[in-house]
Amino acid sequence: MTTPVSVSTPSDRAIVMTRSFDAPRRLVFAAWTRPELVSRWYGAHGWDIVEARVDLRPGGAWQFVWRGPGGAAMASSGVYREVAPDSRLSYTESFDDHWYPGESLVTHDFDERDGVTTLTTTLLFPSRETRDLVIASPMARGVAEGYDRLDEVLPEADEILRAAAR
Repeated sequence: MTTPVSVSTPSDRAIVMTRSFDAPRRLVFAAWTRPELVSRWYGAHGWDIVEARVDLRPGGAWQFVWRGPGGAAMASSGVYREVAPDSRLSYTESFDDHWYPGESLVTHDFDERDGVTTLTTTLLFPSRETRDLVIASPMARGVAEGYDRLDEVLPEADEILRAAAR
């Protein structure tokens, strides 16, 4: 099931994105928090995770490093603020190449109905100017491409997690 990503700007500093996945929320949550899954989908086409570090606890750090077209590199990192397994994940996020200044607060809410998980992501930026810079970037396209890649990973997620546990 491929569904479009809904993107809105409900306030001067926020972007909200919503997308549904044909998978239980435990797997969609794991896709955001387990390096062996994150590395298989997170990023736009042509951008692949080459390093994913996750210390999944409030106060724990995370970092993702991508390689892209022409050998380009990018990294983002932050600190977990809230970890409610399978229902909510909140963390700070900043990028090393500073394609937007400062740090954002990202919150994912996972809601499952009849085996379909709706993911609502809220990004809160330090200013309207920063939010507008991100909205004007190809962020929505990149998120949509990453979520399409996630659709391909979710049917195999349990198997990938079992293999990683061995």
